[in-house]
Amino acid sequence: MIRTLCLLLLLCGTNEVTAQVHSTSMFDAKAAERFANLALACVHKEFPNHISHTLNSDADVAPPRKLTPVFYGCYDWHSSVHGHWLLVRLVRTFPDAAFVAAARDALRQSLTAESLAQEAAYLQGQGRASFERPYGLAWLLQLASELHEWDDPQAKEMAANLHPLESVVLDRLKAWLPKLSNPVRIGEHDQTAFALGLILDYARPVQNGPAQNQEFVDLLLSKARQFYLHDKNCPLEYEPSGEDFLSPCLGEADLMRRVLTGQEFAAWLRTFLPQIAASRAWLQPVKSPDPSDPKLAHLDGLNLSRAWMLKGIAASLQKTDKRLPVIVSAAEAHERAGLAAVTGEHYEGGHWLGSFAIYLVTGRGISGPR
Repeated sequence: MIRTLCLLLLLCGTNEVTAQVHSTSMFDAKAAERFANLALACVHKEFPNHISHTLNSDADVAPPRKLTPVFYGCYDWHSSVHGHWLLVRLVRTFPDAAFVAAARDALRQSLTAESLAQEAAYLQGQGRASFERPYGLAWLLQLASELHEWDDPQAKEMAANLHPLESVVLDRLKAWLPKLSNPVRIGEHDQTAFALGLILDYARPVQNGPAQNQEFVDLLLSKARQFYLHDKNCPLEYEPSGEDFLSPCLGEADLMRRVLTGQEFAAWLRTFLPQIAASRAWLQPVKSPDPSDPKLAHLDGLNLSRAWMLKGIAASLQKTDKRLPVIVSAAEAHERAGLAAVTGEHYEGGHWLGSFAIYLVTGRGISGPR
């Protein structure tokens, strides 16, 4: 029911739904097209552009399309990466949809061997050891996962083209994680828990994917346990900060449900978030005070990420767990609020909220790879 209501919100462009609904799986190609169009409108839109760029000399002064010739659109590098991920995800999900031809053309234009080799060289440039670390790098590996899992000739070609950049990203993370002594617990791009969840999903073996590095998986699991296993009483009442698009508490829980067994996770969650109780008011959706402000628009994305994190937590608990009703209720409320905000009216949110919406409604972090 909730999925249907959310999609009717999207299709009707209103917060009021009066139609009778009966299906629980109404996310169809027509609804998906709205999100695909958001990505198609930005993956090759160079300006406005928020660039994070270390210059070593005059030679490094160049427009975004020259510096990073693949991921120069969608306002910033990481949003461009997950904008491309969105297109791959939707083409895989709806291979016969009307938007597929345009999406395939956009991906073919972007993910060329030559341009991706330039992206790899850019990351290896002097002074760029922390470039897009960890958020953008984690999304790059999600893009790689999507291509590896997709049994399609174009996908195989694009995955091969992406391989040099994928390898640089893996080397960067393998060098960084052993040195990271403490987690970053904020609600924005530097959050460690969210990135570790995406990276762990990539690193675990998947059908049609490359041989995985068990040492890397072990490193990820070890750092997750080091950082979070003994955490207690997460101060959820301190959330959100004014510019959050990720929940520090829920992000940590969403990671640990990937790390622990079901029984271990249920016990850990009881200690970590004891405030999950009988009250359905324990966690309420938020509203951006100004969706045209690039930072304040983050709060619309917070509803979406909270929704998928809550769903991941719920999926990892036994059906008899007494906390399930309040967790599911909160997930549904956040999903409604989050999807209703994905309008594309303001580029400040439109360039990235679609990716978060698709991650949510397609169940990417839950359905696979696991």
